[in-house]
Amino acid sequence: MTRTPPFTDIQGLRTALADLPQPDTTAAEAAAGRNAMLTKPPAALGRLEELALWYAGWRGDARPRLEAPQVVVFAGNHGVAARGVSAFPVEVTVQMVANFEAGGAAINQLAKAFGATMDVVSLELDRSTGDFTEGPAMSEADLVAAMAAGWQAVDPQADLLVTGEMGIGNTTAAAAIAAGLYGGGAEAWVGRGTGVDDAGLARKREVVDAGLARHAEANGDPLEILRRLGGREIAAMAGAILAARHHRIPVILDGFICCSAAAVLAAAAPGALDHAVAGHVSAEGAHSAMLERLGKAPLLSLGLRLGEGSGAALAIGVLKGAIACHSGMATFGEAGVSDSGA
Repeated sequence: MTRTPPFTDIQGLRTALADLPQPDTTAAEAAAGRNAMLTKPPAALGRLEELALWYAGWRGDARPRLEAPQVVVFAGNHGVAARGVSAFPVEVTVQMVANFEAGGAAINQLAKAFGATMDVVSLELDRSTGDFTEGPAMSEADLVAAMAAGWQAVDPQADLLVTGEMGIGNTTAAAAIAAGLYGGGAEAWVGRGTGVDDAGLARKREVVDAGLARHAEANGDPLEILRRLGGREIAAMAGAILAARHHRIPVILDGFICCSAAAVLAAAAPGALDHAVAGHVSAEGAHSAMLERLGKAPLLSLGLRLGEGSGAALAIGVLKGAIACHSGMATFGEAGVSDSGA
């Protein structure tokens, strides 16, 4: 398997979205057969059983292991941040990238705790995207380059992917994408993000509505919505999630911004997120609504709103537990236990 993306332009991206690998049904069926014989009452492990079977199908192994999870944090800067939509200046993006690289952020600790490798990918931090109230956030070349960077960041040997992000102003871009995909305007999708006050929240809503009005002709084309209203790190997450699908690597989705990237894929190609589960529901108000749109029930609900991939990284532990039980437990026959009346 190669890290080289199979696209160099928008049409190539559309082709990659139209040709999505499917899970191994033989492995999934064999995993279900094994699950039925494990030393427990039927369905006693609840959703853990569903997770194990889902994972087995995507990995093509009826008795899989989860040994090489990968976390990738993408960083990008947004021109729209100049509109006062964040509680922090854009310089914080570069500062936090340095913190990630030094191992000092929350995501570093969580990746280490759950045995994941962690990579940080900076995307032209010295060149912010365009202010989407004035024009498209990205050119077609910018969009393709960012999605290609996301694709290339995925290790084909990984057996699980978590994508995180850093980018001052990116909850504004994520809200604009959500409104562009699903409607409802800024009122439905704009939240406080990094913790803006009431005046900041009002500015964010005005900015998002202005962007939606300027780019209304993009409606109905998810990739065009991403290009016009998104950011490089959001596009890179979409590219990474798409690469994971082509490598048959299961994905745990993080918070609102990550899910906005995933939503572009889901809108562009029905079933594009079948290889993904929602790691958590965050405290960002619209995240739960987005998960409902995506048909994803979160594994955790802890009031997180950090981003970075933190909630999804925590959920690696849940998935590891599900797979450990499925693959490590004895069957009734192996344990010499009668399954009658179990």
